[in-house]
Amino acid sequence: MTGEIETLEELSQQYRESMPEDLREAKSFDWYLREVHENPRIARNAHQRVADMFDFYGTQYNDDLGIVEYHMATEDSLHDGENVFYGREIYEAIHEFVNKIKSGARGLGPEKRIKLLLGPVGSGKSHFDWLVRRYFEDYTLRDEGRMYTFRWVNLGDIIHDQDPADDVVQSPMDQDPLVLLPQEQRDGVIEKLNEVLDAPYTIRNDQALDPASEFYMDRLLAYYDDDLQEVLENHVEIIRLIASENKRQSIETFEPKDKKNQDETELTGDVNYSKLAIYGESDPRAFDYSGAFCNANRGIFSGEELLKLQREFLYDFLHATQEQTIKPKNNPRIDIDQVIVGRTNMPEYRDKKGDEKMEAFNDRTKRIDFPYILEYEQESQIYRKMLRNADVPNMHIEPHAMEMAGLFGVLTRIEEPDSERISLVQKAKAYNGELDDGDDIDVKKLREEGEKKAEIAEGMYGVSARFIGDEIAEAIMNSTHRGRDYLSPLTLFNHFEENLENHGSIPEENLERYYRYLELVREEYKERAIEDVRHALAYDLDEIQRQGEKYMDHVMAYIDDATIEDELTGREQDPDEKFLRSVEERLDIPEDRKDDFRQEVSNWVSRRAREGTSFHPQDNDRLRRALERKLWEDKKHNINFSALVSANELDDDERNAWVDALVDQGYSREGAREVLEFAGAEVAKAELQD
Repeated sequence: MTGEIETLEELSQQYRESMPEDLREAKSFDWYLREVHENPRIARNAHQRVADMFDFYGTQYNDDLGIVEYHMATEDSLHDGENVFYGREIYEAIHEFVNKIKSGARGLGPEKRIKLLLGPVGSGKSHFDWLVRRYFEDYTLRDEGRMYTFRWVNLGDIIHDQDPADDVVQSPMDQDPLVLLPQEQRDGVIEKLNEVLDAPYTIRNDQALDPASEFYMDRLLAYYDDDLQEVLENHVEIIRLIASENKRQSIETFEPKDKKNQDETELTGDVNYSKLAIYGESDPRAFDYSGAFCNANRGIFSGEELLKLQREFLYDFLHATQEQTIKPKNNPRIDIDQVIVGRTNMPEYRDKKGDEKMEAFNDRTKRIDFPYILEYEQESQIYRKMLRNADVPNMHIEPHAMEMAGLFGVLTRIEEPDSERISLVQKAKAYNGELDDGDDIDVKKLREEGEKKAEIAEGMYGVSARFIGDEIAEAIMNSTHRGRDYLSPLTLFNHFEENLENHGSIPEENLERYYRYLELVREEYKERAIEDVRHALAYDLDEIQRQGEKYMDHVMAYIDDATIEDELTGREQDPDEKFLRSVEERLDIPEDRKDDFRQEVSNWVSRRAREGTSFHPQDNDRLRRALERKLWEDKKHNINFSALVSANELDDDERNAWVDALVDQGYSREGAREVLEFAGAEVAKAELQD
């Protein structure tokens, strides 16, 4: 039973409760001085506020990677997890991005640089940038992220040529009220703020008033005989400032337009022609602070496809970064305070990087690589998220479908390994954390080798998650039209193969290689499907549990050089070496490596015991695989393999039992029949040949 829809009164009440209490309430300048002394963080600059924002929503330190993971990207509490990010490479990129913001908050230099997110199409850089802007909006709504600006009031009472429509004027640049104080007095206030500030940075503010505000201040001071108190008490109101991209307030997104029509006024503002006849051309009141840099003040400037701008147009970024000022045409310089973020793809980056005339711009840029994901199981989470966020009822996603889609994407993004000891698929598995310690593969060395071979870095080229997601969507719709309620890897492979040539972002010279990678993925899936079928034919959970407990008991006795009680006679005996080897050989562990594997299992058991966590053989992936393979060897002699090759020899009850076992592994009934047909014959042929 669904709940009743809220009334308008209830919705209105919810809205009022979500808004800050002081949103519409004007305060005095004296109130602001007391407030910032109570909470100096109110007077933070843009880098400091954005840095604190990342920490506010939660963090977790990843010991394995040596990075901080930020919950706004890993959990996305504001949108119920709809926009979470996945993958080591992405978390490293976000960590690096936030580090540059935090360095800028401390005045170490990055506050004077463009934070340039560089990556291939569809890597998620634009979505991350979007997420940062959404969280900044939310943060400024909260008490912890609040900021204030000011407005001039009662101007017409003193300034007689003031347009009556301009009797109340908000700070055109939404500046912090502290800029109303002369620098010497301001420095004294800030010094006291820093004495009580509990933060890893210090408050700083040496900005000048914007030209219009400076005009009002000069005229009012002249009227009041330089009595600053009279000016601030009678003509200044403090108001809450909430970041809003839609209102172009403390957040601005700048997009390149037609190259022939690019005009610097889009960035720095232009003459307000409606005021020109009232105030005259040289009057600062006749300037329209509508440029992107003006709108982004106190917050975030986001430049989309930034390097697609003409070289001359990018010169405005030189002063905006290094000097933190802008210079509108025929107007004085204006101080700005904002985090400048840019995004660009590989072709534009290569073009500008090789341009000697762009040296000054490049020097003011901090590049953050935002690559594709290189762990295929993490990549598969992107597609699962896509399906969770969409309306996909009555469509069963078969086991391995998303993982194999992710594997195909990763194979196109990594460099071929130099060593003949490891294949491309094995390298992808190593990146995914799958290879056993006994495989003697140095993943760190593999990554270093890949970085050296790649033009910029691994993951900066290849098939995008966007292409794969589109094909998953097409496969789902195609299956729906055909009356199929399941999506299998085989269906996905067919869609990939049919549409690789039709995707505009895939270079023609890469197609042959990608088709070869697709065949490698088919082979990997076949091995997994065969493993699933074997599992269905011989799997016995209770038997695996018994065998696993026996193995762990004998291993612990072996490690401790102790005896163990015989299950039948009750007498003490040495650990059963023959039994231990029968399990270990299923993983191809040689005699000279058995002690390493047994120590690994012993450490795992001991760690679980110390943590007070229950443990079962199935919880250890390597041990579980070994036990399953041993069980297969023990039971395969009782299986009717000829029935798998010829449907005529298969009893319905027998087939249904196998289908049921596959359903228990996560297959739909139709998907189970498909995988039996696809892999069952392969299993049977291999065993009948043996």
